[in-house]
Amino acid sequence: MTITILFGKNVRKFRLSQGLSQDALAEKAGLHRTYIGAVERGERNITLINAEKIANALGINLLDCLKKLEEDVEPK
Repeated sequence: MTITILFGKNVRKFRLSQGLSQDALAEKAGLHRTYIGAVERGERNITLINAEKIANALGINLLDCLKKLEEDVEPK
């Protein structure tokens, strides 16, 4: 899994857990809704500045967006 896909999956997970739409997250982060959608799909090579904007809008630490989700960890 690429880091952009991992980041996008985590953003989507945190956004949905907070009951936010892509529109609401985009507005809070000062970004466009289509940009948020592309980030969540792992289609954008996001800058650190925009990654921080998204994390701040979600009220989470940027590092949490880069951690592997339990369901993504392959069994040993």
